Amino acid sequence: MNEMTVTRTRSEAFAERIGTLLDAGAVAAMISVGHRAGLFTALAGQRPETSDEIARRTGLAERYVREWLAVMVTGRIVDYDPAHRTYHLPEAHADCLVPGAALGNLAVYAQHVTLLGKLEDRIQHCLETGEGTGYSDYPCFHQIMAEDSDQTVKDGLFEVILPLVEGIDERLATGIEVLDAGCGRGHVLLALAERYPASRFTGYDLCADAIDHARNRALAAGLTNVTFEQRDLTGYSEPGRFDLVTSFDAVHDQKDPEGLIRGLKTSLKPGGVYLMQDIGGSAYLEKNMDFPMASLLYAISCAHCTPVSIGQGGNGLGTMWGWETAERMLEDAGFSSVNRHILPHDPMNVWFVSQV
Repeated sequence: MNEMTVTRTRSEAFAERIGTLLDAGAVAAMISVGHRAGLFTALAGQRPETSDEIARRTGLAERYVREWLAVMVTGRIVDYDPAHRTYHLPEAHADCLVPGAALGNLAVYAQHVTLLGKLEDRIQHCLETGEGTGYSDYPCFHQIMAEDSDQTVKDGLFEVILPLVEGIDERLATGIEVLDAGCGRGHVLLALAERYPASRFTGYDLCADAIDHARNRALAAGLTNVTFEQRDLTGYSEPGRFDLVTSFDAVHDQKDPEGLIRGLKTSLKPGGVYLMQDIGGSAYLEKNMDFPMASLLYAISCAHCTPVSIGQGGNGLGTMWGWETAERMLEDAGFSSVNRHILPHDPMNVWFVSQV
C-alpha cells in the first residue's frame, strides 16, 4: 500500500470520526432541550407510549415531541417499537438522565453544549481581541451551576462530603461561623443553615442575580441564620472571623485565585478549616486524555472560566487549572495541613481539606 493510499485511508477514518462527533453534538443539544422541557422525567418509569400520548401527558406540541423523540431514538437513548409506534426510556438510561438519578443527572451538563452555541460570536471576539467576558454574558449560567451543585455537592453533603472534615458535624450542631465563598444561588448554604440552626452562615458572590435568588430562597424558608451579600472577592480578607470556609467550583474563575486562597486562610480562626472543591483534572494536558468529559470541560473553560477571569483583569487559569496547582496554592498559603480527597462516586472533582 503506497503512502497516498495510507493517507487517504486515514483521512476517511478521521472524517468518519468527525461525523460521529457532529452527530453526538446534535444529540447533546437535544438532550439539553429534553431536560429543560421535562421530557426525560416524563418518560422515566412509564410504559411504551406513542408521541400523541406523551404530548398529551406533558402538555407539549406533538409534532415537536415526535421530532425530538426521533433524535433520541437515533441517538440510542430512547427505544422505539415501529409496529406500535411507541417510545420507551429504558430504566438503565433514566438512571443518568433525570433529577435524583442513581448515577447523577448527566442531562444537566448537556446544557453547557447549547450555551456554547449561544456564545459563539462572543468567543470569536475574545479569540480575536484577547478580551474577557462578564457573568452577564452567560444566559442561564447560575441556573445550570445550581443544578450541578445540587447533585455534585448538596445531595451528598451530609453523608459523604462533611465527613471529610473530622468533627465538623458536632461543631456545626453546637454553633460556629461559616462562609461560602462564591456561593452562587446558595443552595448548599441554605441546606446547611436548615440542618444546623445554631450556626451562622454567610454567602458571598459577585453576581447580584444569584444573590437575589439566594436571599429569596432564605426568606421563603424562614431561615434567619444565613445572610447573602454581593461581593467582589478580589483582595478579600476578614481576619479571624470564620470557623469554616467553603468554596465549591469557584476559585479558578477568580481574578486572583492564589490571593483569594490566602485571604480565605487569614479569615479563619485558629483551628479553622477550609473545605474546597474544584475540578479534579490535571494541570498537564497529556494527563487528561482519559479524564471524564475532558473536552467538554476545556470547552467550558474556553467559553466561560478563562474569559471571566480575564474580564476581571486576571490571568485566566481556566477550568482545568489542575489539582496540582490548587494543592500548591493551598500549601503556599500556609495551611498547617492540606489533604486531598477523591470521592469514589465522583471522579470529576477533587476535595481539599486544609487546616489552619
